[in-house]
Amino acid sequence: MPAQPGDPPSRGLWFRILAIVFQFFTIAPMRGLGPWDGLKAAAKADTISLVAFEVGMFAFMALNRLVFFPPSPPEPNSVIYWFLMQIATIVGFATSYSANWWLLRAGLKESM
Repeated sequence: MPAQPGDPPSRGLWFRILAIVFQFFTIAPMRGLGPWDGLKAAAKADTISLVAFEVGMFAFMALNRLVFFPPSPPEPNSVIYWFLMQIATIVGFATSYSANWWLLRAGLKESM
């Protein structure tokens, strides 16, 4: 669930910790890493993936707001906004896919 205005900041932190824990249970056993090294590797891999996804998604939404619909961008209560958000999610997937491909090739992430 995305953060909403008024949500406690700790909610995002807990989601972030959960994502790193999932990465930890993939990376640490496959590489034979200890808890601290495994957590560092998991945090690095997860952060790069997440940032790549958000760069793609936010860039597409910024284009919608500033280039495609400059006088009156779609509001979050419109169907067009949520349709564009779906496309932004696909763009985010594409940017995170290439980042994950690089992480696998660089040995920073393990394939499943």
